[in-house]
Amino acid sequence: MVLRMTTAEQSPTPGFLVYRLATKWQAAVDRAVSPFGITHAQYSVLASLRGMTRGGRRPSQREVADRLGLDPVFVSKLVRTLEQNGLVERNDHPSDARAFALGLTDAGIRTIDPAIKVVLALQDELTAPLGGLSSKATAQFVGTVQKLLAATIPDHHTPEGRQP
Repeated sequence: MVLRMTTAEQSPTPGFLVYRLATKWQAAVDRAVSPFGITHAQYSVLASLRGMTRGGRRPSQREVADRLGLDPVFVSKLVRTLEQNGLVERNDHPSDARAFALGLTDAGIRTIDPAIKVVLALQDELTAPLGGLSSKATAQFVGTVQKLLAATIPDHHTPEGRQP
């Protein structure tokens, strides 16, 4: 019996490859940050907050969600857990009564700063096939991914590809 590969097996789709890369990357970051007692998603919130709060800024949960491209409800749950773990503090937002202003606690800073160093080293390792984080190929890859993320994804098609 001879098995033949289908065209899809020979040439994976861009969506499949993005999914595989994202899954591989997330699993690697999860393993790298687990010694700090956080998950990849929690790392993303903490690292974003670290960058956003430099200079005293206190972003809202919505701003963090927008930066990460995550659902605000999911970010709210992550922040609640991080707050319970003593890594994040939520205070009333100074200009929006419906929002919380977020900040890192001292424990949050002590957790995220070394975690960021570990993840940067991991990213250099993961981008090694492109020449590492500072390579031209990695810069081109980042630019391409940013274009894809900025592109509008149509949501008006049914699974069969027809308009409703």
